Amino acid sequence: MSTAPDSTILDARGRDLRDLRISVTDRCNFRCRYCMPREHFASDHAFLPRAELLSFEEIARFAAVVAELGVHKLRLTGGEPLLRAKLSLLVRLLSDLPGVDLALTTNGSLLARDAQALADAGLRRVTVSLDALDPDVFRRMADADYDVSDVLAGIEAATRAGLGPIKINTVVRRGVNEGEVLRLARHFRGSGHILRFIEYMDVGITNGWQLGQVVSGQELVQLLTRELPLEPLPANYAGEVARRFRYRDGSGELGVITSVTQPFCGNCTRLRLSSDGKLYTCLFGRSFHDVRALLRAGSSAAELREFVAGLWQARTDRYSEERSARTRSLPRVEMSYIGG
Repeated sequence: MSTAPDSTILDARGRDLRDLRISVTDRCNFRCRYCMPREHFASDHAFLPRAELLSFEEIARFAAVVAELGVHKLRLTGGEPLLRAKLSLLVRLLSDLPGVDLALTTNGSLLARDAQALADAGLRRVTVSLDALDPDVFRRMADADYDVSDVLAGIEAATRAGLGPIKINTVVRRGVNEGEVLRLARHFRGSGHILRFIEYMDVGITNGWQLGQVVSGQELVQLLTRELPLEPLPANYAGEVARRFRYRDGSGELGVITSVTQPFCGNCTRLRLSSDGKLYTCLFGRSFHDVRALLRAGSSAAELREFVAGLWQARTDRYSEERSARTRSLPRVEMSYIGG
């Protein structure tokens, strides 16, 4: 198999272009308060019409262009990506790109249904969001008519399908689910899965974020180490967002993502494509670039490459390093729209 070329494209802060996160839908069957709080995303919320969504062929065409520019990692996200019909067809298109690592992030509620078909189509790994094991806390976090057993069944199905090692993401909010941290660690320790705890972030403007609700990565590591001693591990690659740890008894690995208390903007290598073809250069983006218009106007691959290269080379984003009372009041794209 041929491999993707090494990127020579650097942004204005010297960061490589390595990753593309692709939202395939803005719809979700959960209403997690840190992402899609129900009061802002009620049953009458106007989601994007199908005609406005990028087709699978348009997504694959754009992905091929950025792969030529050095992108090695593609992540399918949502909303909840498994709500997009026939998603395995897109997976098959993207899995044919040389030198590209393809994964999917999901809330896991539909994964038991789809895991094998996705694996058969060429998906390599999944990341599953799971914020609690206690059924009541899970429902409080997800605010949806699903049970934690649905997500656990999805993780088991993904394991059987070979979609591992599975990463399990837990957003921790003070006063809501920090009591689940040790329970989750005990449950997944020794499973071969990689549990990752994420500081509650101020993505978008609808989640009512307050700094006092953040349980810092340092607190999380201290909490875990009191019962399950940890030691740090080196990063797998430049730009890895999670700080890696392993249990000292050799029973597994976990990670902590500290966008609030220890920003990692200096190593960010990601572009984000919304389901309707808007390209963002930052998770906390306030502006976008219209890829769909270029695709539907018949732009050539060379024209698309020039567009993306110019956009990346001008990129200066570092929101988490600049976070302040002033920046927190500015408009930002919602996480559910670009998939985190």
